Amino acid sequence: MNHSTICPRFEKAMSILSQRWTGLIIYQLLNGPQRFCSIESSIGISGRLLSERLKDLEQADIVVREVYPETPVRIEYSLTEKGRSLEPIMKEIENWSHSWLEV
Repeated sequence: MNHSTICPRFEKAMSILSQRWTGLIIYQLLNGPQRFCSIESSIGISGRLLSERLKDLEQADIVVREVYPETPVRIEYSLTEKGRSLEPIMKEIENWSHSWLEV
């Protein structure tokens, strides 16, 4: 029997993207920089879990957290170049969902 192996990079990419809520966070940030509360309310995720996912995405260099020294302090999240490069993939998933899934 012929066993093919999965590319380690593909496996790593899937482990990042397959985490619950991660795809929705990336999809939401395709609209541009957003504040935590905006992301939270847009996708209906708990604050604790959103914070965890954003930290994971920051570590993966997909999201950047920017702090603006204003009063009160303003924090925005946006996609890095690496994160923005996921846009064609996300758009293809969106196209596929319109063709094949019912709500």
